Amino acid sequence: MNVFRLAADLSHLLAISILLIKIWKSKSCAGISGKSQVLFALVFTTRYLDLFTYFISIYNTVMKVVFLAMSYATVYLIYKRFRNTYDSENDSFRVEFLLLPVLGLSFLETYEFLYVELLWTFSIFLESVAIMPQLFMITKTGEAESITTHYLFFLGLYRALYIGNWIWRYHTESFFDQIAVVAGVVQTIFYCDFFYLYVTKVLRERGKMTLPIPV
Repeated sequence: MNVFRLAADLSHLLAISILLIKIWKSKSCAGISGKSQVLFALVFTTRYLDLFTYFISIYNTVMKVVFLAMSYATVYLIYKRFRNTYDSENDSFRVEFLLLPVLGLSFLETYEFLYVELLWTFSIFLESVAIMPQLFMITKTGEAESITTHYLFFLGLYRALYIGNWIWRYHTESFFDQIAVVAGVVQTIFYCDFFYLYVTKVLRERGKMTLPIPV
């Protein structure tokens, strides 16, 4: 554990919390891609299959349970509790275009041909592209609510901080995980436009500048 890893985990937790609170308080999932949330739930499910068989620490176990519970709670709110507010028409990204290449890449790049290792590799590659339906939805509608933008910002910050974690571990432990690093860098790149969007949106709301929201 290091400061980058801790900050990344807290940023990730904050991002999911912001989304859940937004949906629950507004009783609406407008602007939220249900497909992205299903993909994230699949990411956590395939990554944490070792939850009850491999113990690392109390912190690690608690975080796994929390992320699993929150991801499935989000999917439940979107597709069940507040399904009447779900914009399925604009949430039209073809997820099979993500799942099939990710599945194939997992077999090509896995470290070992064990089902747990294959599913872990699958989860890493899938996480790097799971946000694409959400980004596609925003691009299609040309709109992004403040809460949705905050969610994307902290989700992107989580990935950026993990790059710091990998650099730290490489210098202090000589640890380098090629699969995780490459997928993490690719995922961070997807958020770059939204770091810009977040900053300009906040500044605009404060009346300091007026810039168009990038699409």
